Amino acid sequence: MKTVPFVCGALSLAAAASVAWSQTPVVDAVANKVVQKYQSESCDQLAAERQAPKSAQKEAVEQRAGQLLREDAQARSAFVNKVAAPVVDKLITCGFIP
Repeated sequence: MKTVPFVCGALSLAAAASVAWSQTPVVDAVANKVVQKYQSESCDQLAAERQAPKSAQKEAVEQRAGQLLREDAQARSAFVNKVAAPVVDKLITCGFIP
């Protein structure tokens, strides 16, 4: 299963607001939202979200968020350092990745 849609959905909040990703407080806030989402939602909720069709707006926002992270290595590093362990732990616990 692909895990990218889970993370991109959470990133969409920041991209929709056209935030400057290089600002550490913004990256931290978005990363905290992602971590909170994974810690608070059940495996069934995460699976249902993954299966739900995306709106065109959500797809566009996710594309923008991905582009911002690809272009800003500092923001990408800060984001990944904060979310990697809790998200991967949840994905393993839920059986989304081996």
